[in-house]
Amino acid sequence: MNAAHLWIAVIATGLGCYALKLGGLVTPQRVLDDPRVRRFTDLVPVALLTALIAVQSLAEGRHLEFDVPRMAGLGAAVAALLLRAPFLVVLLAAAGVAAGLRFVL
Repeated sequence: MNAAHLWIAVIATGLGCYALKLGGLVTPQRVLDDPRVRRFTDLVPVALLTALIAVQSLAEGRHLEFDVPRMAGLGAAVAALLLRAPFLVVLLAAAGVAAGLRFVL
C-alpha cells in the first residue's frame, strides 16, 4: 500500500466516523425511543467490548496465539470485576499480573 492509498483510507475513515457521529445527533427522538433501537443500543457496546477483548487477548498480528501472561492478566481483570473493584484497580491488576509473568517467564 503506497502513501496515497494510506491517506485515502485515513480520510475515508475520518469522514465515516464523522458521518456516524452526525447521524446519531440528527436522529429523531421518536426513533431513539423505539424499544428495538433501545435494546440494540444497549447490546452493541457489550458485543464490541467483548470482541475487542478477544482480539487483544488471543491475537498476535494475524495469528491466534495463546499467551499465558495475557490470559493470566485477563483472569486477574475478571477476578477484580467479580469483586466489584473500581476500573482503575481492574486495569492495574491485569497489567500487574501480565507484566509480572512476563518478567518471570
